[in-house]
Formats: sequence, structure tokens, C-alpha cells
Amino acid sequence: MIRVLIVEDQKIMQKYFEYLIENNKEEFQHVQTVADAYEAIKICNRTRVDLVLMDVQTFHNHDGLKAGKEIKEAHPKIKVLIVTSLIDPEVLARAKSGSADSLWYKDHGDEEILDVIRRTLEGQRVFPDISPDVQLNWIQSDEISPRQLEMLRLYIKGMSYSEIAKKMGCSTAGVRWNFQEMISKAGYSCKEDLIAAALESKLLVTTLK
Repeated sequence: MIRVLIVEDQKIMQKYFEYLIENNKEEFQHVQTVADAYEAIKICNRTRVDLVLMDVQTFHNHDGLKAGKEIKEAHPKIKVLIVTSLIDPEVLARAKSGSADSLWYKDHGDEEILDVIRRTLEGQRVFPDISPDVQLNWIQSDEISPRQLEMLRLYIKGMSYSEIAKKMGCSTAGVRWNFQEMISKAGYSCKEDLIAAALESKLLVTTLK
């Protein structure tokens, strides 16, 4: 029997994952549901868990990827499956680099999620090739380059154009040009509108702790 810990701060998603586990009692046993990724670390340290279904942005903005990495390092036999609605490419990259065994997106159906769970338990690493695209006014998000997206992320985190330029090895004028190109290409009137759209669509996540 596979013992499953659910880590999710949204009540509706908690109920959904609990339903999924309860509906497959011949395979899975529900250990507990918690809203905080850091609480999941404590549970894995004191209780037998085989699989963690982990959200990324949990209670108090605690980072499910950080918690997943810590769980995997302390308990290599525990499988961590990130299930998220955040399409930020950095989330997928971090998951692939050691924070999880697999990652999938919440908008997929029951059978697809169950298939990912079973494949993960068999030892497969299951990840989308790329994160999904979202519409940003006139364009799709994949029309913004990874380098431009990183500039936008750093700006949202509070860095100035000159600080971004220094970190990314380019000129301040180059950073300014990239912002102007993103704004113009997407058809926004200012960078504040671009930032608001990127955050609202979950293309960028900068609040994880």
C-alpha cells in the first residue's frame, strides 16, 4: 500500500487530491493533508511516507520545491510529485534539477494525474518538455526570450536596470531596450502593465520563501 502525503493550501484542491486517493484505496493510503510545505518535512521525518503530492506555493508562500529537495535528500526512497498551476519556467527547471521526481500541471484530468503518479512510483521521471504558454495581450509568452524573462523577474524582485545589467553581463541601455521591446511587442503602454500581466498569469513567481 502506497502511503501518500498531500501538501496543498487550497481547500478545493485538497478535496480533489483526497478524492483521488480515496477512490483508489486498493493502491493508496492517505496519510495526511497539510497546507504548509515545511510541515511536510516534519511529517516525512517522523512518519512513513512513500509519495508526496506537493504544491509549489503553499501556506505563507513557503516553497514546495525547496521542501521537496530537502525531503528527497533526507529520504531518497520518498517520491516527490509536484502538481502545480504555476507556469513559471523556473518552477519546471528547479523541479527537474533535483527538487522533485516528477512535475505535472493541475489542469489535467484524473487519469492523466494518476498515470503520472504510477509512473513516478515505478521510478520514472515525468516532466513536460516545456512549461505551458499564456497569452500576454498581443503575444504568447514564448515570444519573450528566457533572457528577457529573467530581466523581468529581477526587476520585480527590486533590482534596478543597472543592477540587472551588472548581474546579466550587459549594458544598462541593453536592459532598457529589452524592456521596451517586451512592452512594445505585447502591446502594453508601460512596464507596470507587463509586470501585472506576468504575475496574474503566473508566468512569473517571485514570492516563494
